[in-house]
Amino acid sequence: MTRVSVELVPRSRSGLRAEIAQVVAALPGVDTVNIPDLTRYSLRSWLGCAFARPAYRAVPHLRAVDFNPREPLPFLGTLDQYGITEVLVVTGDAPADMSARVYDQDAVDLIRRLRREAPHLTMYAGLDPYRQSFARERDYLERKLDAGAAGFFTQPFFDLRVMDAYSDLIPDGTQVWWGATSILTESSLNYWRARNHAVFPRSFAPTLECNRAFAADLLTFARERGQHAYFMPVKVDVQAYLEGIL
Repeated sequence: MTRVSVELVPRSRSGLRAEIAQVVAALPGVDTVNIPDLTRYSLRSWLGCAFARPAYRAVPHLRAVDFNPREPLPFLGTLDQYGITEVLVVTGDAPADMSARVYDQDAVDLIRRLRREAPHLTMYAGLDPYRQSFARERDYLERKLDAGAAGFFTQPFFDLRVMDAYSDLIPDGTQVWWGATSILTESSLNYWRARNHAVFPRSFAPTLECNRAFAADLLTFARERGQHAYFMPVKVDVQAYLEGIL
């Protein structure tokens, strides 16, 4: 059965609680919340996910570079306490604050460690259609699956044709969360094109109407394949973006 998640940024405890309450009230089709781990905010992803329980299943993002491979993992107790059984493992970018300690390991390393130390967890990894060639991304996906990943959260897509091409890379039975985000300004559109090398159809426009139409199409795409969808509202009210679609 297709699951639907909304990605909420943990800017503050009060703000996150308010957004979760809004999703509960306005978006009955949502059953999951996923929360990124952003170094510029003090609230870690696994603590933010605790706010979503028990109303939703919750998926914290875990940055592999943040965890000392020779010390206990600091989030396992919180996951157990709140019944959180799914995680998204990413490598993680270097922090803007160069005094922050990071470690030389990637997502594959942390997935392998979690398979040993917390085999009850369902681990997802990232799929990024823009960072490298099609063949290299396919090989990286296979390494993550071999390490113990059960599936993938994608970077946001903007073109169903690109999604269809990447769907052929993924073995049958693998869980996939297809992602979409809101782009409502020309500057945001240019950022995704220049910084992330994202692929847009010619018909794409940075309007709420266009973003809502693509969100509906992406959800249909996921349902037709028995896979999942997640939506990342950026600089838009989550209700305005997704009400009537979820």
